[in-house]
Amino acid sequence: MTIIVTGGAGFIGSNFIFYMMEAHPEYKIICLDKLTYAGNLSTLKSVMFKPNFRFVKLDICDREGVYHLFEEEKPDMVVNFAAESHVDRSIEDPSIFLQTNIIGTSVLMDACRKYGIVRYHQVSTDEVYGDLPLDRPDLLFTEETPIRTSSPYSSSKASADLLAMAYHRTYGLPVSISRCSNNYGPYQFPEKLIPLMIANCLSNKPLPVYGKGLNVRDWLYVEDHCKAIDLVIHKGNVGEVYNIGGHNEMQNIEIVKLICKDLDKPESLITYVTDRKGHDMRYAIDPTKIHNELGWLPETKFADGIEKTIKWYLDNRSWWGEIISGEYQKYYEKMYSNR
Repeated sequence: MTIIVTGGAGFIGSNFIFYMMEAHPEYKIICLDKLTYAGNLSTLKSVMFKPNFRFVKLDICDREGVYHLFEEEKPDMVVNFAAESHVDRSIEDPSIFLQTNIIGTSVLMDACRKYGIVRYHQVSTDEVYGDLPLDRPDLLFTEETPIRTSSPYSSSKASADLLAMAYHRTYGLPVSISRCSNNYGPYQFPEKLIPLMIANCLSNKPLPVYGKGLNVRDWLYVEDHCKAIDLVIHKGNVGEVYNIGGHNEMQNIEIVKLICKDLDKPESLITYVTDRKGHDMRYAIDPTKIHNELGWLPETKFADGIEKTIKWYLDNRSWWGEIISGEYQKYYEKMYSNR
């Protein structure tokens, strides 16, 4: 089995590669990544020279390059993690999100049609459903929840999902889609909430929290997500959507205070900044379908997952230290300095 993993130098994609190479050592894994600001080749150094792994620097929008790779490698499956994914950046400049997340997805699926595959899997997000009210904890996103996007990012992901389903219905492409809740764990780029707060705590810098920090997210440990995708691509039904959630809802401010406590830092570091435009209040996924059909449930309790995550960032300061000292720092200053 040969699997192309797009966006494999990013957070979830790299963790998926590590998981698959351990769970399926007989597979050949090809990582296709453009290496944008969020893709870090050093993340893959532990697998880079393994005989069943290949890295290819390539933009999924490069039709000629993608077709050449398919012709060369003849993949059995494609798992598409490649995406612009930070909501704030999509508000600043939607165009790159539309290009990568929609056009790039169409290029990949056209290649799958041309050269043939047994499964194309689109990694999506719960953000395509919009948000839920804080005062209705009984409401959860199911696979039947209507799409109701709030940001250019979520709109671009929803568009890719609709396109994938259209390719399945029109061309018979063997497609599956998964929509996950907020992931956390090793190798997450430090613009996201948890690694940003850890890095700032360790540097005794202010901890910027949007609004009052009351927004609720459903947190999923990245390895649990990888296990779920493994099940979907091997045993999930073609033409289906599977919601993957952590069964762990927490307010953003709770997460920040927990990190302060764990790192023995004062809560006085917390700084409330102007809220994000169109900020969704609550996400919560009902993973009943994937549990009933494929037997998946999240295995990592949040208390254990966040402890492992904080320890990883403590033990790997050089990895994220190099990131925040470069171009990312300019973006960080732009986003938070005047709020």
